[in-house]
Amino acid sequence: METTKPEGVDPVKNLPVAIIGGGPVGLATAAHLLERGLEPLIFEAGPTAGSAIEQWRHIRLFSPWRFNLDAAAVRLLEPTGWETPRLTALPYGGELIDLYLAPLAATPEISSRLQTCARVIAVTRQGMDKTHVRGRDAAPFIVRVEHDGGEVRDHTVAAVVDASGTWSTRNPLGTSGLPAIGEDTAPGRISSPLPDVTGRDSASFAGRRVLVVGAGHSAANTLINLADLAKEAPGTTILWAVRGASGEKVYGGGDADGLPARDQLGSRLRRLVEAGTIELHTGVGISSLNTLDTHVSVEAVDGRTLNADIIVPCTGFRPDLGILRELRLNLDPAVEAPVRLGPLIDPEFHSCGTVQPHGARLLAHPEKNFYIVGMKSYGRAPTFLLATGYEQVRSVAAALAGDQAAADTVHLELPETGVCSTDGGTSCDVPAASAAHLGGSAESGCCAAPEPVRIGFLTGLVHGRSAEKKEDINS
Repeated sequence: METTKPEGVDPVKNLPVAIIGGGPVGLATAAHLLERGLEPLIFEAGPTAGSAIEQWRHIRLFSPWRFNLDAAAVRLLEPTGWETPRLTALPYGGELIDLYLAPLAATPEISSRLQTCARVIAVTRQGMDKTHVRGRDAAPFIVRVEHDGGEVRDHTVAAVVDASGTWSTRNPLGTSGLPAIGEDTAPGRISSPLPDVTGRDSASFAGRRVLVVGAGHSAANTLINLADLAKEAPGTTILWAVRGASGEKVYGGGDADGLPARDQLGSRLRRLVEAGTIELHTGVGISSLNTLDTHVSVEAVDGRTLNADIIVPCTGFRPDLGILRELRLNLDPAVEAPVRLGPLIDPEFHSCGTVQPHGARLLAHPEKNFYIVGMKSYGRAPTFLLATGYEQVRSVAAALAGDQAAADTVHLELPETGVCSTDGGTSCDVPAASAAHLGGSAESGCCAAPEPVRIGFLTGLVHGRSAEKKEDINS
């Protein structure tokens, strides 16, 4: 592998670049840094690369392989004899690990720089907290890590790229951003966000009354898989609660969706609701949970009550910012994304299915040489294709190496969703002034992305397991 040595490296740059998270975007960051002649040091909290994905290995992505492979990572893999998966096929999470991440983590370039069972618990500047400014940019970072066995060590690094994702921090069931009253004391009645209801977790759901809460693709996945389970396990009852007035947002964009598998997901869910297999409850804002001996009683703000044996919380995720509290961040107050990125992805306003390409410049913070990338960079906003994260880290690696021209040249094209994020695809409600402020055209407003690149704004990541044969889905 050829590398490009960065020019004008200061003494701090002789230290490694810390990468928090050993998932697809974290390993891609390492691959791009290596090509730039920089030294990565990867901290993965789990026992293996992609440990978060391991928890949803039973779920099929609705994006084909060509959106899930990073170019620099592939260049590391090719000399090992690795075979490229069929680019039009739709991988399961487990296949993403087994056919891509595990071989990538096993390459000498990555394995020698990957520390597993290494949970980052804090990031700061050496010798100063966030209130000190003099000499701050020249000071190295300290990354405090809890290693396997409970040993805590400080690692001195030149820069930090946080690719830790959001999987570990789900949004609460309650309204107003807070847990519902009683939610914290009902863990035995609340499952993980994407349980394997037809596989390893089936015993917890078969023959029971299951309430799925949420209006995203995680909810669609779970509902469809529960419907499959109900065919084999009589007595399985499926309830679906959403805050909105209908399930239209989850049903998707139909033929206008650039990813056919995502359209199929929404279409199948609609059919199950219309057939009565899934009992849809709309306008449900949960105020409290009352855990009883035999079930949990869910009370809505309007007084309605839903009873269930177990609740699946498909309420989305939010970033864990606690480890970054000693850093100077500039975050959008709504979605907790980098401030310049936030308005481009805020689902409350951005309803047009396109988002401006972005790299290191839009991801930068007042804390020099610190970046949040991947799913965590979107904060509380909906998730995106891995290809978005790969382009982010290509740009970040260029910026850290001092090649600002390459960092600013962002190329990415993703499929359209075919549906707007807030109103079913009927409006363009981001003011034109906002688009102009962020680099777009004031005349075109939010519905046009800057030339020459047009990016699809993606409202979900994964595609539910289909009852069809695997080879049919991948064809």
